[in-house]
Amino acid sequence: MLHAPPLGALLRQYAAGSALTCEPVDQGLLNRGYRLCTSRGRYFLKHHFDPETADPTAIERRHRATQRLADLGVPVAPPLAARDGRTVAVVGGHVYALHPWIEGRHRHGGQLSTEQCGRLGALLGVVHASLERVMPAHTRRRTEPAEGADPADTFALIDDLLARVRRHRPADSFDELARHRLLERRVLLERHADRRPPHGGSVGWVHGDFHPFNLLYQGDAPAAIVDWDRLGVQPRAEEAVRAAMIFFVRPAGTLDLSKVRAYARAYRRTAGATPSQLAAAVHRVWWERLNDFWMLRWHYERGDTRADPQFPAASALAVWWTREYDAVCEAFSD
Repeated sequence: MLHAPPLGALLRQYAAGSALTCEPVDQGLLNRGYRLCTSRGRYFLKHHFDPETADPTAIERRHRATQRLADLGVPVAPPLAARDGRTVAVVGGHVYALHPWIEGRHRHGGQLSTEQCGRLGALLGVVHASLERVMPAHTRRRTEPAEGADPADTFALIDDLLARVRRHRPADSFDELARHRLLERRVLLERHADRRPPHGGSVGWVHGDFHPFNLLYQGDAPAAIVDWDRLGVQPRAEEAVRAAMIFFVRPAGTLDLSKVRAYARAYRRTAGATPSQLAAAVHRVWWERLNDFWMLRWHYERGDTRADPQFPAASALAVWWTREYDAVCEAFSD
C-alpha cells in the first residue's frame, strides 16, 4: 500500500486499540483517507496532505467548529481526541486525524427525488446559519469578494493551454475535446466580455467544498457532512450555486432545473437568503465557470489526470448555462 500511515505510532496516541486492517479510500483529490479497523472499532483515518490546509493549528480550529455544529444537531463527524486531548496527530512530519467511521454512501442529484433535493438545500442553509452561530464573532471578516476574473487574463491562459494541447504526444480524444472546448470558450468570452461582474455582496462562514463526495447518506437521509478543510469566510450564496452545479449536472452538461428550484427554495428559506442574492450569485458563478480551466491546468501543467472524468460534463455545462442563462437564474430565484 503506497503512503502507508504509521499505524503503530498513531494508535499509541489514541485509545483506539490495535490495527487489524487499513484500506485506502479512493475518493478525494487533495488529501488521503483510510478505512481503519482496530480491535476497538472502525474509524476513518485522514492524512492531511494538501499543503494549503495541513497546518495543525488551523485543522484543530476546524475540528472545534465541527464539534460545535454537532452540538447543534448538524450531521457531521467530529474527530476523536487523542490521549493528550488534541484532535491532530503529527507523526514523522505528517498530519493525521482520526474520525469515527460513518457507514453510508454518496448520492448525486440524479439519485435524489425532488423532495430530497429540497432537503439538501435546507441542509446547506442550516449549515450556513449554524456556522454564523458557532464561529466566534471576533474572527468574522466582512471583506468584499474580489471582482470577477479579467477576460484578458483568460484569453492568455486559453492560448497557453491550446499550445500545450498541440504539443501533447501522442494526441488522444481528451486533447481533441480540450481543444474544442478552449476554442468554444474563447468565442463565448469574446461575446460576453462586457458582463464581467463587479465586487460581490455579503459574505459569511461556509463549508467551502460542499459536493456529493463530501456528503454521506444513510437511506434517504444525510448522515454526515465531511471534509471541512475549506471552511472559511466566502460569499454564502455562491457556495449554494456552486454546490448545485455539481449535484445536479447531468452527463451531457445540462441541469435538472426542477430539482434546482426545489433545492434553492429550501436553501433560501433556511439560510435567510433573498432571491436577488441568489440571482447575483448565479451571475458571479457563471462568470467564474466561463473563465475557469482548473481541470485542464491539472491535466496539462501538472500531468494530473484525476479530474479528467469530470471534464466533459463540466465543460459542456458552461456552454449550456450561457445559452439558458435566464432559465437558470429563474430556477434559483423563483
